[in-house]
Amino acid sequence: MSTVLPPEDLENNPRVKAVFDDIRATRQTDFINNIWRYLAFDEDLLERTWGEVKAVMATPSDLDPLTKEMLYLAVSIVNNCNYCVHSHTAGAKAKGMTQAQHAEVLKIVALASKTNQLATALQVPTDPEFLLEE
Repeated sequence: MSTVLPPEDLENNPRVKAVFDDIRATRQTDFINNIWRYLAFDEDLLERTWGEVKAVMATPSDLDPLTKEMLYLAVSIVNNCNYCVHSHTAGAKAKGMTQAQHAEVLKIVALASKTNQLATALQVPTDPEFLLEE
């Protein structure tokens, strides 16, 4: 159950409507998913968060859109965010993630989680070769 409720008549607020319109235009869809509806309880938070998401996820960069979605999915799994796991799995599939790629992402997340925990538990010192020299 959520800790806040989305405002009623969301798009009666011009700031919320502007963000929603930008989401629709950027994503080329009429669908506004729940994260944006719930963030609309605070217009500033909604605007800032969408601006950051748009800048990183929807702006062309050195990483292709599918890779970005798979990275977001991996972090969402590690952070145990049920909502983001579902939304970014769907996003990655929409951008072409195959079943084999999904399985490989999960294998990598599981392996990294295991070896991270082992390195933390053992307090393994970082190899000097991995450190930047000043």
